[in-house]
Amino acid sequence: MRKPLLAVALGTAVTLAGCAQMARDDNTDVYKRSGNTMNVTDRNDLYNENGVPNGDDTPMNNFGYVRHQKSPVRGDANIYNNMPTFNREQAADLISKLCTQLPNVKDVATLVTDEEVLVVYDADTKNRNETADQVKKTALSVVPRYYHVYVADNPQLMRDIERFGRLDSNSRNIDQMIDATIQQMLKYPQGRKLSDGENENGEMINETNDRLDRDFHDGTTRSAKTTR
Repeated sequence: MRKPLLAVALGTAVTLAGCAQMARDDNTDVYKRSGNTMNVTDRNDLYNENGVPNGDDTPMNNFGYVRHQKSPVRGDANIYNNMPTFNREQAADLISKLCTQLPNVKDVATLVTDEEVLVVYDADTKNRNETADQVKKTALSVVPRYYHVYVADNPQLMRDIERFGRLDSNSRNIDQMIDATIQQMLKYPQGRKLSDGENENGEMINETNDRLDRDFHDGTTRSAKTTR
């Protein structure tokens, strides 16, 4: 009589162990631990064109959840490898794509520098200022908040920003060339002020984190820049 009972007990134990292992495996499918980080699987860089597949769901429909904890050892700093990076060309691509979805906007060229976004577009609109506001806010929704955005509804200026495509922040005289282009773009509608403390391009009064800006207490937009 003891042998059948022992066999049943062993079988039950094996079954429970298997279920526990499956639960751990299923949990691994949802979360992965990396050092002090517990995050959703399939980590991706910003602006992943293939979406963010966190399982079998439709890409880009999933929420994102990440939890970080400091090391319990005093003075032990967390070391993160493969940090997501802000890809300026992918950001420019996304801005152009999104802007072409706006009403009456037919053609969009976007340049993303280290602190500015220049968007030149062709639009068939009766309210140029409203369209400029939509284009500007679309660009602002993509880049970090410290960026300033300048727009122009003159397709001829696309050649002016295209020439910067192969340059970078260390290119010779790049600041002066970009500044000159921005001054040209400011001749076109820039939309509404973003807030009481910011002008149309997102420049703040007495902004301390940007050497380019000047006060605009008089209500004017960006003034000529001398240093960068």
